[in-house]
Amino acid sequence: MAVIRKSSKSGNQKLNTSSLPDIVFMLLFFFMVSTSMKEVTMIVKVMLPEATEVTKLENKSLVSYIYVGKPSQSKKFGSEPRIQLNDSFATVDEIGNYILQEREKRNESDRPKMTVSIKADSDVQMGTITDIKQALRKAQALKISYAARRGAIKK
Repeated sequence: MAVIRKSSKSGNQKLNTSSLPDIVFMLLFFFMVSTSMKEVTMIVKVMLPEATEVTKLENKSLVSYIYVGKPSQSKKFGSEPRIQLNDSFATVDEIGNYILQEREKRNESDRPKMTVSIKADSDVQMGTITDIKQALRKAQALKISYAARRGAIKK
């Protein structure tokens, strides 16, 4: 009969790390591709109103945002609600040019699908929203959505 003996070497075995750089770069690439960067710096405070029927927008790359609310720095800019387009304050008259610029950024086939989302604070008066809607109508931006947060049904 044969006798099986174990080797008496009890030293530390080394771990093979030759594939470790490949794994690290693969994870780095994955997170770089899947992460979205913050596009707009908020300079107005927006507390969205509550709504009972809320649906998500399908293709967010086709959405342009208009923010309306009180400025974050009220001492510097006052406490009246202001309109924010991208990273700066704007007036209602500048909305038409903003829409034209946003259309030019899109592909020719995506331009009819472009949606304008109004993210307005719950305390903003409806007159301001109506003025924005009129400016959007003049700019032929007829697909409008209103941002809201899901709220409970009040009885």
